[in-house]
Amino acid sequence: MKKTLPNNLRILTLPLENTRVATVFVLVKTGSKYEQKETSGISHFVEHMLFKGTEKRKTPLEVAEELDKVGGVYNAFTGEEYTGYYAKVNVDKFSLALNWVSDIYLNSLLPEKEVEKEKGVIKEEINMYFDNPMAHCELLFQELLYGDQPAGWNIAGTKETVSATTRKDLLTYMESQYKAENTVVVVAGNINKEKVEEEVAQAFSTIKTGTPRKAHPVVENQEGPAVLNFYKETDQTHLILGARAFNMFSEHRYSQEVLASILGGMMSSRLFSKIREEMGLAYYIKTSIDDNPDTGVLYTRAGVENSKTEDAVKAIMNEYKKITEEKVTEKELTKTKEHIKGKTAISLESSDSLAYFHAVNELLENRTYTPEEIFKAIDSVTAEQIQQTAKKIFQPKNLNLVVLGPHKKTTLPSF
Repeated sequence: MKKTLPNNLRILTLPLENTRVATVFVLVKTGSKYEQKETSGISHFVEHMLFKGTEKRKTPLEVAEELDKVGGVYNAFTGEEYTGYYAKVNVDKFSLALNWVSDIYLNSLLPEKEVEKEKGVIKEEINMYFDNPMAHCELLFQELLYGDQPAGWNIAGTKETVSATTRKDLLTYMESQYKAENTVVVVAGNINKEKVEEEVAQAFSTIKTGTPRKAHPVVENQEGPAVLNFYKETDQTHLILGARAFNMFSEHRYSQEVLASILGGMMSSRLFSKIREEMGLAYYIKTSIDDNPDTGVLYTRAGVENSKTEDAVKAIMNEYKKITEEKVTEKELTKTKEHIKGKTAISLESSDSLAYFHAVNELLENRTYTPEEIFKAIDSVTAEQIQQTAKKIFQPKNLNLVVLGPHKKTTLPSF
């Protein structure tokens, strides 16, 4: 499944039967946590520019048409820890997809005129997220948690940093980060392992080598509960209430995942039942875990009637407190474990989802997991572990609340 080339490029092959498709997925270990303040957003800017032309496909139209003509699905994304590019095609077009992905990764020209045009595109993307209260609330939550450091910055950067970015900045950043040691290539689908490994090695034979820069370590120094109130005239208040939790290498990794699912990970979860079904306060409410290599947070998002914001916050806090005081029942625990396992199995059915799953694990943890290993870890979580994990997470000093809506001030109730 995994082959490491002499240049340290890692190739993962995931043969799948009973499918007519193949996905080529490239993940680079660089994102917003690797940036300087003056170039904030540069990882995301580079991602955009890799669709603007190569020597072989000279214009953005040629880059797009190549896969459009065969009905391919393709895209890219940027996060805090990594940047990804992928193409999903009918399996008989696999070589085309591999050629396309490797070409934009290795040979993008970043034309000066396209750099200037793309600045406007990215600024409109920033505007779009700020005009979307749900998305804006998430940006504010990151800002509240981490402040003025890479982990707290908008992945897209600011309008000022985007405007100031030059083609030279982009090329220098790529030169530093887009290297074999920093890259995983995953191919999933109806493929032949040995043939694919040979083709990938050839396609990426010119990839640069060397030591890339490392991510900036995250500084966490919260000493008490924190609230960020963003005033905006909206018909609905959007809020995120969460607490600092555990990173992906912690022994609490799976117990906090089960904990989050019990609280608000499904339609029969405690918070969905309480906030939506019983109290009628929200249309959407969900509890999630964000566990990174060096940080973790458990948080609940909800959109509620403006006049009921404090009621919703108190109700969420009550559920947080309750799960620290009372062990979950075996019935609820079993239901939640089966839900997580079932959802995981379904999410890994498609070749692109499977490729992403293994690429992230390999890139961030230097290993991959089988679904069976994850299921075993989930099954091993006990009611006692959930309660102990909840007690460690839900402490006043860990709590953070973001409220976006027509409110002058919002406070956290006592916990």
